[in-house]
Amino acid sequence: MTDLATRAAPARPTSLRRAAPALLGYAAVRGLGLLVLAGWSAARGTSAHTLLTARWDALWYARVAGLGYGYEVRLPDGDVHSDLAFFPLLPWLERLLHALTPLSYADAGFTVALLSSLAAAWGIFAVSDHLYGRRVGLCAVLLWAVLPVGIVQSMAYSESLFTALAAWSLYCVLIGRWPAAGLLALAAGLTRPVGLAVVAAVWAAAIASFVRTGGAAAPGGVRAGPPAPSRAPARDPRGASVARRSLGMALAPLGAAGYVLWVGWHTGTGLFGYLDVQAGWRNGFDGGYAFARFVADKFTSFPSALAGVGLVVGVALVVRLYVAGVRQGQPLALLVYTGVVTALALCASSYFGSKPRLLLPAFPLLLPLAAALARLRPPRSALVVGVVAVASAVYGAFWLNGSGPP
Repeated sequence: MTDLATRAAPARPTSLRRAAPALLGYAAVRGLGLLVLAGWSAARGTSAHTLLTARWDALWYARVAGLGYGYEVRLPDGDVHSDLAFFPLLPWLERLLHALTPLSYADAGFTVALLSSLAAAWGIFAVSDHLYGRRVGLCAVLLWAVLPVGIVQSMAYSESLFTALAAWSLYCVLIGRWPAAGLLALAAGLTRPVGLAVVAAVWAAAIASFVRTGGAAAPGGVRAGPPAPSRAPARDPRGASVARRSLGMALAPLGAAGYVLWVGWHTGTGLFGYLDVQAGWRNGFDGGYAFARFVADKFTSFPSALAGVGLVVGVALVVRLYVAGVRQGQPLALLVYTGVVTALALCASSYFGSKPRLLLPAFPLLLPLAAALARLRPPRSALVVGVVAVASAVYGAFWLNGSGPP
């Protein structure tokens, strides 16, 4: 038996040629979503371009890119919405692309999202292929593409950028490239608050590696649960030393910690100033109490009770997929990452409609489904993906032309 976290594929999972079918499939699914959105929006007299680039959070990112931090909105109820809630990497990239091209800040954000979504799909394929083979990798990418809120992957939002950085950081952990994993975790920490999940994954895998080997050179992953059938034994090609692992651990938290400390210094509110900023948006972490009350309130009348049932089923499915990942033998890094992303998404105290979007980066939840889909015959699996892709495209168009991401 070999460790799932360290098995090598017959061909490098990172090679573009090996990943090409997954990337082409991903582009086709997302292209379908954009076409349906364009048609739906035209029929309603709305602008698909505006929905993708200049609504909701995209407006805040573009404003930071163009004017820097310092803008806030004071609401009648006393809440203060500050742009300091938005981490800086996406605005930095928007500003850079705007400076280098004729693109507006909004269009630059859209471009970054499109390129990042392809990088994320490639990273998801690399992780899945490394662990379970090329076919599972292809299925994992397609499942990520057809998620009901997958249209967000093509918006001027930070989800795609964060998922790309997280996926490649996890891949570097799995193959023992600790400094690269730490640098990518640093960048993820500059992208979204949930960058904490990537930092936790790097640290957990590194500490487990230290404990397992007593500090000797060792690969980066620790398998959890029973192993899947191995394809080829392998050792860490880099022979990660104590210094490399320590460097990866040291780099990983610098992005998130640096921004949070800067916010505290900038606002004069001290170490926990960023929490005050989030409180102004009525957002925080309460262990899921507010979300539980929100779900319970749905059962006070018959029509809304159906939504309550849907929410309960959705949360149960997420938990079930996480447990399936443990049984599947996912490495410790993936389990820690997914657990933190899921906990932060489900236990946030506000913006309940955002929870599906906040779960987008938790791609390891899809690996058990990808393995099941990969076992089907190709025509049947293609039919399943095709039907779900159409449904996802229609839902995405309906969603953005309705309530949309809060």
